[in-house]
Amino acid sequence: MAEPEAQLLRAVGLIEKDTNGDALWVWCYPSVTAELRTLLLRKCCLTDENKLLHTFVFGQYKRSWFYITTVEVQDSPALNKVTHFSIVLTAKDFNPEKYAAFTRILCRIYLKHGSPVKMMESYIAVLTKGICQSEENGSFLSKDFDARKAYLAGSIKDIVSQFGMETVILYTALMLKKRIVVYHPRIEAIQEFTRTLPALVWHRQDWSILHSYVHLNEEELEALKACTGYIAGFTDSEVSSRSDLYDVYVNLADSEITVSPVVKEAMTMGKLHKEIGQLIVQSAEDPDKSDSQVIKDISLKTKEILATLASLTEVSDGNEKPTLNAEALKQKRFPPATENFLFHLAAAEQMLKI
Repeated sequence: MAEPEAQLLRAVGLIEKDTNGDALWVWCYPSVTAELRTLLLRKCCLTDENKLLHTFVFGQYKRSWFYITTVEVQDSPALNKVTHFSIVLTAKDFNPEKYAAFTRILCRIYLKHGSPVKMMESYIAVLTKGICQSEENGSFLSKDFDARKAYLAGSIKDIVSQFGMETVILYTALMLKKRIVVYHPRIEAIQEFTRTLPALVWHRQDWSILHSYVHLNEEELEALKACTGYIAGFTDSEVSSRSDLYDVYVNLADSEITVSPVVKEAMTMGKLHKEIGQLIVQSAEDPDKSDSQVIKDISLKTKEILATLASLTEVSDGNEKPTLNAEALKQKRFPPATENFLFHLAAAEQMLKI
């Protein structure tokens, strides 16, 4: 059973850019911390020097998701001093489509009435009933957007057509819970790409590793470094020189993947990786297969690997998590890279004896 909206939505906020070119927080409900307000001003593109308008961006900061829709104000008598505004939602769940739909409705309401009160009414309606309806502004029903749909919204096929066999590097990094940094000058490209990556390790269904919009800002980087493994998206090319932030660096603009020397050993590729890579490419290149079928094919291969790993574990105390029996792993005489991968996978899954 999905959580009701009341437990998922955290807050709604409004940022305006006035005719003097100043972008300011105007209103929020129930409240947004000063730290988060500063962050969201940085994300909303109204404070950007390059004047590029990003209609919708999303990301995560300290386990809170943010979704921002920005519009240019044209012939709205209610907002004659405002050139642009952003509606911000913060929430506990990852669901870009859901919150894009909801923020679009809030934008229409604000364009029409020029007062946050009407927006607040819709916000409370969604909070309490999961629905807001209106003739002219469109209606929104939160149960139309389940989490699984959001998880499957990206295209694995696009990733494979760009990276081919190298997709297995991304798969391995994700399986081993490594730190992946993705760079592209366009935020939209980053968001599309990074949101799809967690589907490569579908058995975890864990999108909390996604930080799709990070700035090279001290607080943000500190928060990022506090996470074990992650996928982090940056639009600043300077991130390539920040080798303290990544194990795997993806230059999306040039279709290049670089593995950091720090993890070269853990990420050694062998026969098993070649098999996985071929399976991914074959599945993704099949025109009859949908993205979700490709995800399923990869997931079945992952289950096989996890079953192999499980067969090499033992439970020493009845109540404990099974741990890897290193001796049993050695006796299997797997190729070195396979043994190495299974060992590091056991470490990532917390299956090593401490």
